[in-house]
Parts: sequence; structure tokens; C-alpha cells
Amino acid sequence: MAEIQQNSGGGGKGGKKRAKKMSTRIDMTPMVDLAFLLLTFFILTASFNKPNVMQLTMPVKEKNPDEQTVLKASDAFTIIMGEKDKLYYYEGLLDENVKPQLKLSDYSADGIRKVLLARQRQNPKTVVLIKPDDKSNYKNMVDILDEMNITNQSKYALVDVSKQDEDLIKTSGL
Repeated sequence: MAEIQQNSGGGGKGGKKRAKKMSTRIDMTPMVDLAFLLLTFFILTASFNKPNVMQLTMPVKEKNPDEQTVLKASDAFTIIMGEKDKLYYYEGLLDENVKPQLKLSDYSADGIRKVLLARQRQNPKTVVLIKPDDKSNYKNMVDILDEMNITNQSKYALVDVSKQDEDLIKTSGL
């Protein structure tokens, strides 16, 4: 609250009577109390955003390796993530006898998304093998997983890049 302090007169020079100057002092305690009450109210009633997370389904480890299903070359589609935001892909599986044609793409909607949608229309049982290189970055990994969700790919797997894949990139000239 505000309070006015008065001087108790006394001591002055003789002569003219002057009006006494009143000084004011404002007590800020109630305003600070109100500020803390409002701050507490808004903090307690605020709803916090939940972080957006991507659903990943991890395969169950099988006890017997003979029970694993073998991937057909006609159902395989391989994406290799290279350095400097480069993206390579080829259809089928890489074999010692068969060298598929390596193609270059990017992470845009006109790039790998069109290729994935065309491949899915051609063969709905397509399994996409994603092979991130040691020099690829995390942003590209998130981008390619987003593309898997956007194109509704039901089966995809993260696989290590093999020496044959690295040799294919070097010999392709892309």
C-alpha cells in the first residue's frame, strides 16, 4: 500500500511559511504476491506438449537361425546412404555374380519418394534394405525413415553397408 511520511516540523528558518513536501513510499509486497500467485496458477494449469516420436517395430530374436525367412532378390530394394547427402539405390540383391545398376537420388519428394511409390505399386511385397554409410549423417537417417512412413512401406530393415556395396559405389562413377 502507499503511505505518506510527514516531517515532524521543527528546525527551520524563520520567515515565509512554505508548504511541506510530502514523500510517498509504495509498498510492493501485494503486487509481488499477486505475481507469484499468477505464475504458480499458469504453471500448474499449463498443458505440456508430448514429444513426437516415431514408432519402430523391432524384430524378435529367433532361437533357431534355420527358421529365418530368405529374402527373394525380386522383392528386395536397397537404399545406400552416402556422405554429403547422397542417396544411392538399386533393385534386387547384390551378389558376386550379379551387379545391379546403381542409381543416384536425393531425399526430396521428387527423389526417393517417387521411386519408393513406383516400386510399391510394381511389387507390394517389397522389402526395403536401408544401408547407412559410416559417413552419412543422422538427419538423413531420420529423413529416410520419414519416407518409409510417408510411402507406407510395411517392411524395411536397417542393414550394415557391405564391402561389395562400397565397391559398387566406387566403380559406378556416381
